[in-house]
Amino acid sequence: MRRLIECVPNFSEGRDSNRITALVAAMSGIKGSWVLDTHSDPAHNRSVVTLAGEPEAVGQAALLGVAKAAELIDLRQHTGEHPRIGATDVLPFVPVAGVSMEDCVALARQIGQEIWAQYKIPVYFYEEAAMRPERKRLESLRSGEFEHLREVVLENEVASRSSDRTPDIGGPGLHPSAGAVAVGARKFLIAYNINLNTPDVSIAKKIARLIRASNGGLPHVKAIGVELKNRKLAQVSTNLTDFEQTPIRRVFEAVRAEAGRNGCSIHSSEIVGLVPRRALAVEDEAALQLEDFSRAKKILENRLETAINAEMPDGISLPSI
Repeated sequence: MRRLIECVPNFSEGRDSNRITALVAAMSGIKGSWVLDTHSDPAHNRSVVTLAGEPEAVGQAALLGVAKAAELIDLRQHTGEHPRIGATDVLPFVPVAGVSMEDCVALARQIGQEIWAQYKIPVYFYEEAAMRPERKRLESLRSGEFEHLREVVLENEVASRSSDRTPDIGGPGLHPSAGAVAVGARKFLIAYNINLNTPDVSIAKKIARLIRASNGGLPHVKAIGVELKNRKLAQVSTNLTDFEQTPIRRVFEAVRAEAGRNGCSIHSSEIVGLVPRRALAVEDEAALQLEDFSRAKKILENRLETAINAEMPDGISLPSI
């Protein structure tokens, strides 16, 4: 069996097309690794790139992306709706085939060491790669974002002490412009946004509070409310950390019900990046009011099969993940 992983670097740039193109180009052309998808959002000011392939090749491509992001992105000049701590904000590794979660943890730790050694960007480990239990949840690392984290670690540096915000590798201070990188190993995560037919972001924030797991809402769901100023819409932006326990359709129905209670409706929804085949039934596509959706383009196994067979025509057919 081929050894395959997914890596989904999130970069703090979603508006400058030239920078986004340069980031993707930096990660392209590595034998055994393929860039399968790029999703950029100007309101979030963030780009999500999906890499997949052989572990060593994907790790090399990810490092090149981190280097290019540090060259192009200055967080001191960055604003956007999505919380972030780094130019490359998160760098998760996900087992796909022939690779265990333990393998992805080892790769995450190795890449984290190389990020600091090569680029002097401090690293925090999260999810299954976390070195401290309180850092498993990504949101705990991003609390206060780059600006607050920079001040906290600087205070610790001056006082010559460590704290619960000290990087796992590197530091003690953050990189002045690139911040820090959260490197992790995890199961498949589905980034799923639901746009409301209202510009009132307070409604989106209220719905997000109600549905997220940390407030007693839907299991395995993280959610925030954001404003899409360019579209005059409010958005419930979610991460589904276990789509088998809480399917996309259940999240959509919960948001639709709460939107109705607050006098609005759903305008549309979108999947950020790619999803496993099992996560989205054919009958869900119309029901979810998905924007710009194509199974050929948005299903991970379909994209990876196409990429592998184009380079090495061995007729590979991946089982549903």
